[in-house]
Amino acid sequence: MEAHRDDYKFLEIRDAVACINQKVSLLAVVLEFGLPKKSKGTDWYCTMKIIDESHPQPGLSVNFFAESPELLPRIASVGDIIQLSSVMMRCHHGEVNAVFDKRFSSFALYEGKDGKDLCPYRSSSRFHARDLDSNFVAELRKWLSHFQLNEGSSSFLYLRDIKEEQLDLVCKILHVYEVAKNEWMALVWDGTDSAPVIIRQRLEDEMDNPLPLQLEPLPLSRDLLRTFPTVGTILHVIIEKGNEKHVLHLLNPGKWMKFVNIRCEAHSGLWRGVITPFTRLRYTPNEDCLVLARKK
Repeated sequence: MEAHRDDYKFLEIRDAVACINQKVSLLAVVLEFGLPKKSKGTDWYCTMKIIDESHPQPGLSVNFFAESPELLPRIASVGDIIQLSSVMMRCHHGEVNAVFDKRFSSFALYEGKDGKDLCPYRSSSRFHARDLDSNFVAELRKWLSHFQLNEGSSSFLYLRDIKEEQLDLVCKILHVYEVAKNEWMALVWDGTDSAPVIIRQRLEDEMDNPLPLQLEPLPLSRDLLRTFPTVGTILHVIIEKGNEKHVLHLLNPGKWMKFVNIRCEAHSGLWRGVITPFTRLRYTPNEDCLVLARKK
């Protein structure tokens, strides 16, 4: 890969961060994905963190701007590969980032380490494929298959430690379903028991307004409940309205996920999480050290 990068005009991230106010082209792995949001102007924007072999952490932030959320990169899975052309390198408050400008930048998305297809599954209108693209994608997949992210002194908490604030969690997704029209909920678990919620309701109010035994309007089927773990708290995670179309396809039952900046709160005497526009999802392979610790 090194022998061809200069001629092919791809830069590794460690070299790109020195190219302030210059356009660069990158091929990298999507480490972290933020949900689309409306900007202060007329555009929509989202932010990703990307990594490659030269810069495996903490990752380079890329800010995307487009006229509608449909024109932003819609990744199929966190950990997929993104090809970026003509993104501008900027420095803001001492932190280097890349900016995707809708006027001249382009992107293409490829499946991650387990992918077989060497063609992009999604791309922007300005993207033009080149003959050597597939070679670089194959080599990046090979690196990713052996890559182990070192979270260091991790900010990710167990459910036993949750409190009412924005937190980072690592959980297994057990079930995702629509509890009411356009209202979605995910059930997640990490093997630990959350602390009891302090109930401030007066005992005499229980007669008229009893606390619910569940957050969903209807109980889940017995057959489904039998598939859930018998040890540990199952956290109900609400997906705020408007975000479901951006995040539902990334929440796959049976898979583990790192939730960054998820809001945790006590509601009707029970803990729940809330995926807000400021929640981010981070790449979480099955062999991740934080996942293995929670499987013990």
